[in-house]
Amino acid sequence: MAVPKRKVSRTRRDKRRTHWKARVPAISVCPNCYQPKPPHRVCRYCGYYKGEQVIEVEE
Repeated sequence: MAVPKRKVSRTRRDKRRTHWKARVPAISVCPNCYQPKPPHRVCRYCGYYKGEQVIEVEE
């Protein structure tokens, strides 16, 4: 079984983990109702996507 010969230093370990960041979710504005929404998704407030009503939204 493979066992590390030497202890990995904190610096070397953290250099390997530099890309493990949580990304901020992208937010765009609905052109119909001006509410924030994820891009390329149907607006949950008005039901529009690309200028067309796709779903009926209950109020």
